[in-house]
Order: sequence, then C-alpha cells, then structure tokens
Amino acid sequence: MRRYSQRQSLSSLSEINITPLLDLAFVLLIIFMITTPLLESSMSLIIPSSTGKNPPATLSQVQTVSIDRNEMIRLNNQLVDPSALSAQLAEIKRANPDVAVLIRPDRDLPVQKLITLMDALQRAQIMKVGIATRAETK
Repeated sequence: MRRYSQRQSLSSLSEINITPLLDLAFVLLIIFMITTPLLESSMSLIIPSSTGKNPPATLSQVQTVSIDRNEMIRLNNQLVDPSALSAQLAEIKRANPDVAVLIRPDRDLPVQKLITLMDALQRAQIMKVGIATRAETK
C-alpha cells in the first residue's frame, strides 16, 4: 500500500534540469574558440626561388617615373600631365619593347595614387616595373 505522500512524489516535474544544456553550450564554445584561429590563418605560400640572375638593365631601357606628395608626376625628371602619362608610356613601349620603369614614390604619398600610376603602366603594357625604396637605418 502506498501512502498519500508517496503519490505526490510521482507527479510530473515542473522544472527543467539545465545542467546538460550548459555542458553542451560550454563544449561548443570551447570548440569554436579552438577552431576560429585556425580558420583565420591564410594559405601558406612557398615563394619560388631562382638560382639564375636577372641580366642587368641598360640605362636606355630604364625609365624613371617620380611622384611626389602633391601628385606631381615626372617622367625622366620632366613634368608630365597625369592624363597624358599612359600615352607617353605607350610611345616609349613602342620604341623599346624591353623598357623597364622605376617608380620613385614619395613616402607620404597615398597608396591609391601609387596604384593609379601602376594602372597607367599596365595600360601601356609595361610589365617590368620596380619601386625604389631606401633601407631603414636603425
């Protein structure tokens, strides 16, 4: 025989035990904390190397394009209009197909202006491009 008090203990529970749900949430949190840094790393690249040396360019093949912080462009120390730069570079390319261009940008020049200059070189189909830099002294 059962007592009346024992029947009350057999009734349905009105509370939910959230301990297993918290355990699951913490496990998922730990998994995401471990895998997120792995997803952010970019691909690993192996830079190709060469044992051969590039032949030195003669001065007739190298053209210098300088651009200062005021966006004044000079081609071989002569002031050039930015809209006419592509046409002049294309003419130089037609005259000498092996032409190389050395860009001398100002340190305070916005990057977008340098990209615009490089786009002009690409429109003139000049593929041998270098950027002059100076080694930092410590």
